[in-house]
Amino acid sequence: MIRIENIKKSFSGKEVLKGIDGVFEPGKPNLIIGASGTGKSVLLKCIVGLIQPDEGSIYYNDTEFTNASRDDKTDIRRQIGMLFQGGALFDSKTVEQNVMFPLDILTKMPLDEKLDRVNFCLERVGLSDQNKKLPSEISGGMQKRVGIARAIVNNSKFLFCDEPNSGLDPLTSITIDDLIMEITEEYNITTVVVTHDMNSLLGIGENIMFLHKGLKLWEGHKDDITQSGVKEFEDFVFASKVMAKLRK
Repeated sequence: MIRIENIKKSFSGKEVLKGIDGVFEPGKPNLIIGASGTGKSVLLKCIVGLIQPDEGSIYYNDTEFTNASRDDKTDIRRQIGMLFQGGALFDSKTVEQNVMFPLDILTKMPLDEKLDRVNFCLERVGLSDQNKKLPSEISGGMQKRVGIARAIVNNSKFLFCDEPNSGLDPLTSITIDDLIMEITEEYNITTVVVTHDMNSLLGIGENIMFLHKGLKLWEGHKDDITQSGVKEFEDFVFASKVMAKLRK
């Protein structure tokens, strides 16, 4: 579980996050949504420790992360997996080497054990025969699956996904969403997904946090969207649906 309390962040005097509270539960995808410039990515970076919030606290289970010691922060970071927007695979490394990378830098595991773990994760994401290929030799959707395998290879307890469906066609996006959902439930991971994808919202939105101009205006389940009573949220959902239809 991750708990955030009163997270505030400003840049050059402009408030980007204006006191965000929330709980991200294990075993279900937790979505952070909102229009561009609402603070989604800044909040994500605060949670993972890439940005220090001006105020507030972030808890990983019972450990206060924001002001933790260096050793405690390192221990938590060893439990974190990241799926980046562009995949962020190393072009010169094979699929196998990309997935093994966290094990190389975070563990002293023998090579044979690392290979077993890599093969297990690649099989779990449906890429058991792609070990020796380079990222340029596989599709965008397959690259995202490699990214997921890399994110969970160190038995992550916390998984962060930044726009995981960016650049993917609708069918591939659904495949990635389903995979994120399955892995989250199967391993009881606390998964946080930053997205503006309506398919993701309606498909895997077990816990949705809607940000608008640096404020959390709504939080709830995908089944409660139509009863939100929040005009800004309903406008965002409606506009997203219209744009999705126009792009088809």
